[in-house]
Amino acid sequence: MWKPQPVPWVSADEVPDDAYLLDVREDDEWTAGHAPGAHHLPMMEIPARLAEVPTDAEVVVVCRMGGRSSQVVTYLAKQGWDNVRNLDGGMEAWQSAGRPMVSEDGQPARVV
Repeated sequence: MWKPQPVPWVSADEVPDDAYLLDVREDDEWTAGHAPGAHHLPMMEIPARLAEVPTDAEVVVVCRMGGRSSQVVTYLAKQGWDNVRNLDGGMEAWQSAGRPMVSEDGQPARVV
Protein backbone atom coordinates (compact mmCIF):
# COMPACT_ATOMS: atom_id res chain seq x y z
CA MET A 1 0.00 0.00 0.00
CA TRP A 2 1.30 3.45 -0.95
CA LYS A 3 1.75 5.97 1.84
CA PRO A 4 2.44 9.65 1.21
CA GLN A 5 5.80 10.83 2.44
CA PRO A 6 5.82 13.71 4.92
CA VAL A 7 6.71 17.03 3.32
CA PRO A 8 9.90 18.57 4.74
CA TRP A 9 9.20 21.94 6.29
CA VAL A 10 10.86 24.87 8.00
CA SER A 11 9.38 27.46 10.36
CA ALA A 12 9.41 31.16 9.45
CA ASP A 13 11.95 31.81 12.22
CA GLU A 14 14.33 29.18 10.82
CA VAL A 15 14.44 30.16 7.14
CA PRO A 16 18.11 30.81 6.36
CA ASP A 17 18.93 34.24 4.98
CA ASP A 18 20.57 32.64 1.94
CA ALA A 19 17.64 30.34 1.10
CA TYR A 20 15.98 30.69 -2.30
CA LEU A 21 12.46 31.68 -1.25
CA LEU A 22 10.03 30.54 -3.95
CA ASP A 23 6.62 32.25 -3.64
CA VAL A 24 4.01 30.24 -5.55
CA ARG A 25 0.98 32.46 -4.85
CA GLU A 26 -1.08 34.26 -7.47
CA ASP A 27 -0.16 37.71 -8.80
CA ASP A 28 -2.59 39.63 -6.55
CA GLU A 29 -1.28 37.87 -3.44
CA TRP A 30 2.33 38.63 -4.43
CA THR A 31 1.52 42.29 -5.14
CA ALA A 32 -0.11 42.75 -1.72
CA GLY A 33 2.90 41.48 0.22
CA HIS A 34 5.87 39.16 -0.03
CA ALA A 35 9.26 38.58 1.51
CA PRO A 36 12.02 40.85 0.17
CA GLY A 37 14.24 38.90 -2.18
CA ALA A 38 11.62 36.19 -2.78
CA HIS A 39 11.14 34.83 -6.29
CA HIS A 40 7.59 34.80 -7.68
CA LEU A 41 6.54 31.81 -9.71
CA PRO A 42 2.81 31.01 -9.51
CA MET A 43 2.08 27.37 -8.73
CA MET A 44 0.43 26.59 -12.06
CA GLU A 45 3.49 27.86 -13.96
CA ILE A 46 6.00 25.64 -12.13
CA PRO A 47 6.05 22.74 -14.66
CA ALA A 48 6.75 25.06 -17.60
CA ARG A 49 9.35 27.11 -15.72
CA LEU A 50 11.28 24.44 -13.78
CA ALA A 51 14.59 25.72 -15.13
CA GLU A 52 14.12 28.90 -13.06
CA VAL A 53 14.25 26.95 -9.76
CA PRO A 54 17.83 26.33 -8.66
CA THR A 55 18.95 22.81 -7.91
CA ASP A 56 22.13 23.88 -6.10
CA ALA A 57 20.54 25.99 -3.34
CA GLU A 58 18.20 25.44 -0.43
CA VAL A 59 14.72 26.17 -1.80
CA VAL A 60 11.95 27.19 0.61
CA VAL A 61 8.51 27.22 -1.02
CA VAL A 62 5.83 29.55 0.33
CA CYS A 63 2.15 30.27 -0.29
CA ARG A 64 -0.48 31.87 1.95
CA MET A 65 -0.91 29.08 4.50
CA GLY A 66 1.20 26.14 3.32
CA GLY A 67 -1.15 24.00 1.24
CA ARG A 68 -0.13 24.98 -2.29
CA SER A 69 3.53 25.19 -1.34
CA SER A 70 3.37 21.70 0.14
CA GLN A 71 2.15 20.39 -3.23
CA VAL A 72 4.98 22.22 -5.01
CA VAL A 73 7.57 20.77 -2.60
CA THR A 74 6.26 17.28 -3.34
CA TYR A 75 6.34 17.97 -7.09
CA LEU A 76 9.88 19.38 -7.03
CA ALA A 77 11.12 16.43 -4.96
CA LYS A 78 9.66 14.04 -7.55
CA GLN A 79 11.50 16.02 -10.26
CA GLY A 80 14.83 15.52 -8.48
CA TRP A 81 15.19 18.49 -6.12
CA ASP A 82 16.66 17.22 -2.87
CA ASN A 83 17.00 20.42 -0.87
CA VAL A 84 13.46 21.80 -0.92
CA ARG A 85 11.22 22.53 2.08
CA ASN A 86 7.79 23.98 2.73
CA LEU A 87 7.42 27.18 4.80
CA ASP A 88 5.23 25.95 7.64
CA GLY A 89 2.18 28.22 7.91
CA GLY A 90 3.08 30.15 4.77
CA MET A 91 3.11 33.94 4.54
CA GLU A 92 0.67 34.14 7.44
CA ALA A 93 3.32 32.56 9.68
CA TRP A 94 6.03 34.73 8.09
CA GLN A 95 4.08 37.88 8.93
CA SER A 96 3.22 36.63 12.45
CA ALA A 97 6.92 35.95 13.08
CA GLY A 98 7.68 39.60 12.29
CA ARG A 99 9.76 38.75 9.23
CA PRO A 100 10.15 41.61 6.72
CA MET A 101 7.60 42.10 3.95
CA VAL A 102 7.26 44.45 0.98
CA SER A 103 4.37 45.22 -1.36
CA GLU A 104 4.23 46.13 -5.03
CA ASP A 105 1.16 48.40 -4.87
CA GLY A 106 2.28 51.25 -2.63
CA GLN A 107 0.13 49.98 0.26
CA PRO A 108 1.51 48.54 3.51
CA ALA A 109 2.60 44.94 2.92
CA ARG A 110 -0.11 42.48 3.86
CA VAL A 111 -1.09 38.84 3.34
CA VAL A 112 -4.22 38.37 1.25
